[in-house]
Amino acid sequence: MKPRFSNQRNQGLTLVDVMVILVVLAGIATIVLPALIASRKPSRPINCVNNLQQIGLSFRIWSDDNTGKYPMQISATNGGTQELALSGDVKAIYRGISNELSTPKILICPADQTRFAATNFTTDLAGKISYFVAVDADEKYPQMALAGDDNFAIGGVPVKSGLLEIMANTPIAWTAERHKFVGNICIADGSVQQLTAAGLIMMFQQTGSATNRLAIP
Repeated sequence: MKPRFSNQRNQGLTLVDVMVILVVLAGIATIVLPALIASRKPSRPINCVNNLQQIGLSFRIWSDDNTGKYPMQISATNGGTQELALSGDVKAIYRGISNELSTPKILICPADQTRFAATNFTTDLAGKISYFVAVDADEKYPQMALAGDDNFAIGGVPVKSGLLEIMANTPIAWTAERHKFVGNICIADGSVQQLTAAGLIMMFQQTGSATNRLAIP
């Protein structure tokens, strides 16, 4: 028996077909690869300024519900934190506005490498706060400090936790550990400013008060 042969020709890919396929694949890659790379990157942390803006907003919301006063100005018997604030207990102040803050993660500066975010406001705040609170802050004086980075040094010595009193001539400055000798301050009107050491001293001098008391974490 003679072998049978087909009259049909093999349909292989031509050079043009291959080039078209490569162009299409390259087009798909340019669309898909950037999305895949972006999905693998860690999410960018909320920055310090955003944290302080939320803290400032939380204080103002609290004050709107309490005759225009911050918790540091209202006695504990009336729902405030005045007595504890005067002892430098910054944890108590932030607990007082915890309903407005919603999450304790806001209390950690992303550049603070010495602390971790707390998991709750009740039992896990100790040692997990990056921001001071100005005990004498008042909405009536919108340029007064309200809260901010706590990495201060006085005369080159880092400050300790508790109540810190700043006089007009106090040689206060920022340490280098977070924002390279500058820091972020939320003032009583809710805005946030980044200040050098000179700007920090000037801000405390312009409050109109001989002493500025800060609750340091």
